[in-house]
Amino acid sequence: MSAVARISQIGGQISGNPTAGGREKLLEKHPDDIVVTAACRTAFTKGGKGGFKDTPAGDLLAGVLKALLERSKINPALVEDIAVGNVLAPGAGATEFRAAAFVAGFTEETAVRALNRQCSSGLQAVIDVANQIKAGMIDIGIGAGAESMSMNYGPAAVSELSDEFQQWEEAVNCKVPMGKLSEDMAKDLSISRKVQDEFAAKSYQKAVKAQNAGLFKDEIAPIKTKVQDPKTEEWKEVVVDRDDGIRDGITAESLGKIRPAFAKDGSIHAGNASQISDGAAAVLLMRRSTAQKLGQEIIGKYVAGAVVGVKPLLMGQGPWKAIPKALEKAGISKDDVDIFEINEAFASQCLWCADQLGISHDKINPKGGAIAFGHPLGVTGARQVSTLLYELKRTGKKIGNTSMCIGTGMGMSAVWVAE
Repeated sequence: MSAVARISQIGGQISGNPTAGGREKLLEKHPDDIVVTAACRTAFTKGGKGGFKDTPAGDLLAGVLKALLERSKINPALVEDIAVGNVLAPGAGATEFRAAAFVAGFTEETAVRALNRQCSSGLQAVIDVANQIKAGMIDIGIGAGAESMSMNYGPAAVSELSDEFQQWEEAVNCKVPMGKLSEDMAKDLSISRKVQDEFAAKSYQKAVKAQNAGLFKDEIAPIKTKVQDPKTEEWKEVVVDRDDGIRDGITAESLGKIRPAFAKDGSIHAGNASQISDGAAAVLLMRRSTAQKLGQEIIGKYVAGAVVGVKPLLMGQGPWKAIPKALEKAGISKDDVDIFEINEAFASQCLWCADQLGISHDKINPKGGAIAFGHPLGVTGARQVSTLLYELKRTGKKIGNTSMCIGTGMGMSAVWVAE
């Protein structure tokens, strides 16, 4: 059965079910709002050869948490829990992340946990903390993500299914490599290489323009680390403060010359898919009443989130199903959203989701996306929050949505308001 024929089995709705005056209601301020008072990320660097190639995920986390404390000026003893998204580190990085919190300046009273929902791990961490605050479990928390793909990416990060699983078709489909299933989906849905390369080229061009204009400076926290020269084996101390995967001069024509990665006659290649990267990001959350009491500057608020499942072979369609669900929970329509941050796992899936939902490409990833500057798996969901809130503030816009597809067939999305 082709992907086109299988779409009807997903059951997602293309449009939400907004309430009257949803946008105006969303902009109202209430004491119980879950707000963001600080958000930042490290630069994203090329896996295996960038500025963080020799920096463990725990060190990246310690650096970004330290930066978050410096930005917010909050007393670290008031932070009750830190949730950290990670995909590749052994044990999801649970031990090193707890250690990183001490290095960053938190006390033994701050709890730390690691979690893994693959490409949405960072967003899951942020939403988990928001929900803990909503439920009254904690008053102040941090949702974060940290990933060293340089150190942990590869065959060792993938487990094998036991013989018992082989009789279950969808269980087996969970193991199909994402590149292959994305290639098959692009073919089934007739997403041409031309449109993929055009979309990817625009991602690079937007990122170059944003970087040259200094638009990432508000969200990027400079991190001091050490890099080993592969030729001399000498170590050098550096300060990493720029995404090093962003390349100038990229066009659809130049991308058209790159060899397909997953099939001889395929359309997906290194230039129109997300980059393997290293990095970290963190978001500080609390109730509005708490922020006001502590004198914290509020930069935005969390409104609603949604997680969905789709067929494993249709993994890339996760945002198509998750975005409408999140919008419906927020009581708005896609037209109420000013900016969409949709993770560019592959140009093919990002394009398809946006086009099926009728989202204008002008609203998507205005500073570029993972194709241009990378996708450290457990980090992107938290990174999108800072990218979105700073861009909304800069442009005087208000409502944003973050989303991504998730390996094994899922999608996640959240709605945010800037202040």
